[in-house]
Amino acid sequence: MTDLSLSNQTIAGKAAPPAEARSLRLPTQWLGVAPFFIFAIMFLILPTLYLMLGAFQNDAGEFTFENIVALGQPSIVAAYWISIKVSLASALIGAFAGLAIAIAIVRGGLPNWIRSATLTFSGVASNFAGVPLAFAFLATLGRLGLATVILNTVFGLNIYAHGFNILSFWGLTLTYVYFQIPLMVVIITPAIDGLKKEWGEAAATLGATTAQYWRMVVIPVIWPSFLGTVILLFANAFGAIATAYALTGSSLNIVPILLYAQIRGDVLHNPHLGYAIAFGMIVITGLANVFYIWFRTRSERWLK
Repeated sequence: MTDLSLSNQTIAGKAAPPAEARSLRLPTQWLGVAPFFIFAIMFLILPTLYLMLGAFQNDAGEFTFENIVALGQPSIVAAYWISIKVSLASALIGAFAGLAIAIAIVRGGLPNWIRSATLTFSGVASNFAGVPLAFAFLATLGRLGLATVILNTVFGLNIYAHGFNILSFWGLTLTYVYFQIPLMVVIITPAIDGLKKEWGEAAATLGATTAQYWRMVVIPVIWPSFLGTVILLFANAFGAIATAYALTGSSLNIVPILLYAQIRGDVLHNPHLGYAIAFGMIVITGLANVFYIWFRTRSERWLK
């Protein structure tokens, strides 16, 4: 018995790798996510820190609060207010329309190919923005756009005579809705999928009607996901500039266009004030993302 125990101890000692070898092991498990961290540091974290630092400096590089105080100018406050209204309106319209589409393709009894086609289109359309989207809406709803001409020729309805203008608040909001609805569909569909069939069967067994089931079970479960997605859509629209600039130019004074004018413009060239405007946008979008993460965490408790 003594010899056997000694031999086992000897084998165990030989099998155990030395501490030096373990300490020299390369962290290869981090190589897969290294490009993500490098990209985030170079194109997100460092530029954000640079903007935040520039917001509290003057042309001489001295620390100052003048740029932050200058955000109270009426023109800048008006730009923030217009951006908030456009973002909120497009987020709410896109959220409710996208929710209806998601419910229809998941629980509406439609063929499976409808769901696949809708999700595929939504994935593409949610990233369709910038100059191509602006041109598409000008060609469709501009003064000589296809839909405008058809409405005027066939139905005798001149939408521009009734106050519509593609270069206005509602024109930009409608343009944003194009990519807000597909984004809502892509994000909220997993939450609709998370509704378990057992919940509906249990509600029916207890005598609940369909309206009671949706009011007392479905809505409370998907409500955090819905609110979180609305906030995400708001942040998505608040930071968009390419579509708005290509569509309206400087006719609609929203924050991203004002920021562009302050940093790159020939007349309103004040880069440090532009940094302060960008800092204000970072604060607003940062708060929106914090609330989105909070609502998403609450929704995942039910969907696990």
